[in-house]
Amino acid sequence: MAEPRLQILVLNQISPKGLQRLPAERYVTGKDLAAPDAVLVRSADMHKMDIPASVQAIARAGAGTNNIPVPAMSARGVPVFNAPGANANAVKELVLAGMLLAVRHLPQALRFVATLDPQAADLDKTVEDGKKAFAGAELQGQTLGIVGLGKIGCLVADAAIKLGMQVLGYDPEITVDAAWSLPSQVRRATSVAEVLRASDFVTLHVPLLAATRHLVNADNIGLMRPGAVLLNFSREGVVDDAAVLAALADERLGCYVCDFPSAALHGKPRVIALPHLGASTREAEENCAVMVVDQLRDYLEHGNVINAVNFPQVSMGRESAFRVAIANANVPNMLGQISTAMAQAGLNIHNMVNKSRGEMAYTLVDVDSAVGDEVLDSLRRIEGVLSVRYLPQAQG
Repeated sequence: MAEPRLQILVLNQISPKGLQRLPAERYVTGKDLAAPDAVLVRSADMHKMDIPASVQAIARAGAGTNNIPVPAMSARGVPVFNAPGANANAVKELVLAGMLLAVRHLPQALRFVATLDPQAADLDKTVEDGKKAFAGAELQGQTLGIVGLGKIGCLVADAAIKLGMQVLGYDPEITVDAAWSLPSQVRRATSVAEVLRASDFVTLHVPLLAATRHLVNADNIGLMRPGAVLLNFSREGVVDDAAVLAALADERLGCYVCDFPSAALHGKPRVIALPHLGASTREAEENCAVMVVDQLRDYLEHGNVINAVNFPQVSMGRESAFRVAIANANVPNMLGQISTAMAQAGLNIHNMVNKSRGEMAYTLVDVDSAVGDEVLDSLRRIEGVLSVRYLPQAQG
């Protein structure tokens, strides 16, 4: 008898390229599934959603996970996957567009052209006289400060250097991979204040955390060079809108370009607010969908965890047809208790990997024979165990 298909609840429009990677003989997707095994989401707000107890994983087709109740899922032993870097090129290109919009005064120029009478006899003269108000500057030779040197920040740095800009970067938690991919021409800053003080343009590429909320604020925005351009394509709360408006009014800040329209910013001079277009390209949506679907399948079928925001990275090749995946609190003697429960059931452990991340730990165990329900129940009864999944055969 065929195994029941895994049910994937889809909360937003997900690229067909990603959904096609869920084989129809093994998965069913839909928007109205009562007991889904997993959830695929983009921007839908899940904080007020009654997430069914059947959900084993949530996959966000994008980088940020602010729309997902991550702590609550961690408490249930449910990983939350995302797609870091999958939309990086799209955001990079929009940052470049944002700099050009600001420095060449393109929004104002477009509004001027929209007011012209194309039938007027003196159209050419009006154009020539009017364009003087929109004279701008070139990017070449100017300094771009980048706060956050992940995948997006590194791509922005590389593109800016190719345009002839000087680049100053700051990231106190830069990863080894990011450091390797960062162009050697990037000068290292030691603080956000240094970046603000030394740059003609400042672009922010950090997640929204308690430590990054209002990273640019009334206390430090005054450090920016007169006429400087601030760009925010990361998260709305990273910048204090009130501080930006005050700096614009005092003409200490030249322009603010962001991807997050708000009532406070609407219609304000020298504010360019885009409707959250950072990842809104066909390519980015496809890349994100493919990436998270592959990660979701790997977890559901093999228990491997790649790019989960609340779980450690754990990947183990299948050497046995019988695998158990255990999420548990990161407390002492957990591995001993898991091993003892299996030994008492007469199971021989063929391979095991255990890793932790903060308060969360995750264990994969391959054994040489089938695991019965009694063993699984005994594992679930261990204090601190959050979830236990039995993956009895490798799926092709």
